Amino acid sequence: MAETRNRADPGQPRPIHVDVLIVGAGISGIGSAYHLQQQCPGKSYAILEAKPTFGGTWETHKYPGVRSDSDLYTFGYRFKPWVGAPIASGAEILKYMGEVIEENEIGVHIHYGHRITACHWSSTTNRWTIEAVRASDGAAVTFTAGFLWMCQGYYDHEKPYIPDWPGLSNYEGQFIHAQLWDPAIDYAGKRILVIGSGATAATIVPAFAEKAAHVTMLQRSPTYFYCSENRNELADRLREVGIDEPTVHRVVRAQIMHDQDLMTRRCQSEPDAVFEDLKALIRAYSGDPDFVFEPHFTPKYRPWQQRLAFCPDGDIFKAATQGKLTVVTDMIDHFTATGVRTAGGEAIEADIIVAATGFNLSVMGGIPFDIDGAPVDWAQTITYRGMMMTGVPNLTWVMGYFRASWTLRVDMMGDFVCNLLNHMEDIGAKRVEVALRPEDEGMQILPWIEEDNFNPGYLMRGLDAMPRRGDKPEWRHNQDYWAEKDAFPRIDLRGAEFVYDGERPALSARTGTEIAA
Repeated sequence: MAETRNRADPGQPRPIHVDVLIVGAGISGIGSAYHLQQQCPGKSYAILEAKPTFGGTWETHKYPGVRSDSDLYTFGYRFKPWVGAPIASGAEILKYMGEVIEENEIGVHIHYGHRITACHWSSTTNRWTIEAVRASDGAAVTFTAGFLWMCQGYYDHEKPYIPDWPGLSNYEGQFIHAQLWDPAIDYAGKRILVIGSGATAATIVPAFAEKAAHVTMLQRSPTYFYCSENRNELADRLREVGIDEPTVHRVVRAQIMHDQDLMTRRCQSEPDAVFEDLKALIRAYSGDPDFVFEPHFTPKYRPWQQRLAFCPDGDIFKAATQGKLTVVTDMIDHFTATGVRTAGGEAIEADIIVAATGFNLSVMGGIPFDIDGAPVDWAQTITYRGMMMTGVPNLTWVMGYFRASWTLRVDMMGDFVCNLLNHMEDIGAKRVEVALRPEDEGMQILPWIEEDNFNPGYLMRGLDAMPRRGDKPEWRHNQDYWAEKDAFPRIDLRGAEFVYDGERPALSARTGTEIAA
C-alpha cells in the first residue's frame, strides 16, 4: 500500500484506500485484524497506530510490576492458546501479541507513528476520509476507507487523571503518575507514597515493596481484592495427562468463564457472603489469621460494582503483614514540601509520590468526526449494543467488558463485524447504520450505564461524553458477557435496526426473510 502521486496535484500523495481501516494496534486492533483476515479474506485493510510500536495499554504502562488483572486464558485470544501463568506481566503480554502479528503476517498492514487528526464521512462516495500526521517527518497523510473499525481503547494514553490537589507544587520530592512512570527511576531504599488503591495500586505497591525503604498506600476509600495463587489447577492437570494446548486453552477458558459468571451473580445476590469469602482468602494468603479489615479494607460499595483487584498469591497483603506497607484511609488536605498532610492531620513523608488515580475517559480517541460536514457529538447518539451509534455509518467501536476480560468482546465483535461486512457485500450495500425501530418510539433514553451497575471514577467523570443507551437490550452495552455470548450470534442483520444505503430491509413479519422488491 505504498503512496502514489495524485494526478490532480502531483505534489501531493494520493490517499491510500482500503476496504477497512482499523484504528489502534493494541489488544483490540490486532485481534480484529486477525478476524478480518480469516473471515473476510478479500477485504483490504490497514491499521493506524499513533505509537511507534504495537501494544496499546501494554506499551503505555511501564511502572514496576505491570501485569494483567484478568487471567490470560480469557484475556488472551480464543484463537491462540495461552501457555503461561494465568496472570501475566506486561512484557509477556507484548510477546504474545507480537507472536500473533508475526504468525499471521499482520505487521505489513500496520502504519506506526500515524496520529489521526480527523475523520470525515461522505454520503456521496460512501467513504471515510481519515487525516493523519506521520511522526517520522510530520507529514500530513490521508487514507480513505469504506469502513472504520475503532480499536483505540477508551482512555487518554498521554494525559492521566490527576486531581486538583491543594499545594501540589509545594512538594519538593519526585511526583509522577503511574501511567507516566519512567523505568529509569531508581526507587531502591526510598520512601514511596502511592495515592490510590485500585488495580494499578494493587500491582505497583507489592513491586515497590520489594526494594523500597517503605511504601504507604493512601486511599480515599477501600477496594475489594481477590487473592489466589497464580496457577490454574485444571490447566496443569490437563497438561500433565498430555492434552494438547488448543484443547487446554478452550476447556480452561470455558471453566474460568463459568466460574466468573457464578461470581458475578453472587456479587449481586449475596454480596455480604462474597465479601466473607474474599476475607477468608486474604487471611490465608497474608499469613495472618487475625487480619483486621476495618477501616482500610472494607469498601462502601458491593463487590464488582467497581473493578475487583486481583492479587496473585496475596502479594499486597503479604507486604502489609511483613511491615513493608502502611495503608492510610483519608482525604488529602494539602501537599507539603516533604509529602502530604491528610484531612485527619496525619503527615506522610515520601521521597517519591506516585499517583495511581486512574485515567481520563476518551471517546473515540478524542478524534473529531463529521458526517457530510456536520460534527458528530457522540453524546447525542444512541448506542447499538455498545458497538455502533445511531446516525454514524460504517463504523464500529470495540468497547470491552469491565467484569470479564476485555478480549472476550474483541473476539465476539470480530465475528459480528465480519458477518456484517460479508452481508453488505452479499446484498450490494455500500453503507450501513443503525436507527431506532418503529417499536422503539418513546423508548427512554438514558446515560451509557447505570451508576448502580458499574461506577468507577473515570466512567462517572466522563459519562456525559459517552453515547446514550435505551432501555431495551439492543440499545445498550449491558456489561454481561454471559448474556451477550448467546445474543450476538442471534443478531439478525436483516433486522429493522439496520439501515442499508438509506433504506431499511423490507421484512416479512411471518418469516423474517427479506421481501424482493
